Amino acid sequence: MNPRRIGGDLSIVAHGYLRNPVALFFSLIFPVILILLFGLIFASTGATTVTLYAQDFDHSSTSVAFLRALNETHLVQVQVVGASVGNLSTYLGQNGDSAGLVIPQGFGQNFTAHRPVKVILYTNPQDAASAGAAAGALQGVISAFNLEAACGGNSSGNCTPIIGASSLNVGSPTYSYIDYLVPGLIGFSILTSPMFSMVDVTASYRQDGLFRQLSLTPLTRGEWLASRFIWYTMLTFASAALMLVIGSAIFGAHVTFGIWLVPFLIVGPLFFVSLGMLAGTVSRTPETAAVVGNVITFPMMFLAGTFFPVSSFSPGLQLVAKALPLYYVIDGMNQVLLFNNIPRAIGDLTVVLIGAVIVFGLAIYFFKWRDE
Repeated sequence: MNPRRIGGDLSIVAHGYLRNPVALFFSLIFPVILILLFGLIFASTGATTVTLYAQDFDHSSTSVAFLRALNETHLVQVQVVGASVGNLSTYLGQNGDSAGLVIPQGFGQNFTAHRPVKVILYTNPQDAASAGAAAGALQGVISAFNLEAACGGNSSGNCTPIIGASSLNVGSPTYSYIDYLVPGLIGFSILTSPMFSMVDVTASYRQDGLFRQLSLTPLTRGEWLASRFIWYTMLTFASAALMLVIGSAIFGAHVTFGIWLVPFLIVGPLFFVSLGMLAGTVSRTPETAAVVGNVITFPMMFLAGTFFPVSSFSPGLQLVAKALPLYYVIDGMNQVLLFNNIPRAIGDLTVVLIGAVIVFGLAIYFFKWRDE
């Protein structure tokens, strides 16, 4: 690796890129348009069985019956977690889950004595379907319990409800859809800009004979790929800064910048620059390259948690999502920006880093300056 040659090629890449309005649009402007549109659409936003994680601090026959009744609605599947998980809201956010219920201590005693008592429902504002199912099931069971206890089963009586519910957002009472969207759109930028560009550039350079000309220069394949990686890393930092500033300043996103975000902004582009180059080796024309790029990129756009939480998918689709590298990039940034869950973020980063090293090696191995 010769830094001077890498710098020279990087200068050529930068000049060409800055003179290409389409490339600049998709790298910097298009993600901004997305965050503005989704932010405006969901600014006021606070079938499949939804997993409802329940933390029962009461452990009474009443609380057990309450959870059993929720399970029997078939709208939710109750999964009890112990007090050892800590704050349920934080636990849900760190594990990417969308719905949770806390039953307070004294629930059964207060219910039997006809004293008001409240349960707490946590939902993810990014997952409206799961939130609606959980809230609907909870309200139905609460109404049935209140009707039977306070009214003796007679709905015509003048009854005072006993059980009530407080609804809060997963992670924090102040979190909203835009908080979860910002990491997703940073991941979207990490994916699309390197992938589309590298697949197209690889095919175009081969078709126009530019790789053959580069083979006559001292520039190595590794140096050429390294210069691309540096450029798209710089673009990623610029795009991430835009997302964070716009999300926070315009829509009040509650994201906290942490130093652990930086590795994801470096390793992510390394993976997708290498993957784009590797995919471009099977594309003989720019037209074929566009098809290959779309086949690889579009499933990751919508299945890796960019716009919709993976927890809202069916179990089979969740397995598919967790096989996608972008899932670990976005999940890691969620853990850093929203939940400060560094151990899980490190785990996600390790997966992406191992994948990046493997794909980078394969890209160098299979790529040739000259076709055989």
